[in-house]
Amino acid sequence: MATQVTATAPRSSTFLRIAIALQTLTIFGQAISAGLLLTSSYGETLHSVGARVMYGASMLYVLAAVLAWKPGGGSPRPVWHASGFLVLASVQVVLGIAHVPSVHLPLGVLMFGLSVLALDRR
Repeated sequence: MATQVTATAPRSSTFLRIAIALQTLTIFGQAISAGLLLTSSYGETLHSVGARVMYGASMLYVLAAVLAWKPGGGSPRPVWHASGFLVLASVQVVLGIAHVPSVHLPLGVLMFGLSVLALDRR
């Protein structure tokens, strides 16, 4: 009689994947609100609120990476990725407040691409 063994992801790994997905969605939402910023009166408000949500999602990513790393004793690599992303998000917020679109926009595209890659790796 054979027993079937199923591999299940630990909860911390699932939380990490959810955090990365949330971050990716918020960055995509920022791209949409940036377009609205150029075409509507309420776009600036949406983009401003979205920036706060995106920054919070980046902090959640760091927390999820630490929780996935510490209890299981896994690789600290996701923590470094999440911390680097939080630094990029901080730079992005500063550039947005300073109204430097020549760097703010390409950095946003880079952040979206990196977030999609991180999501694909998990």
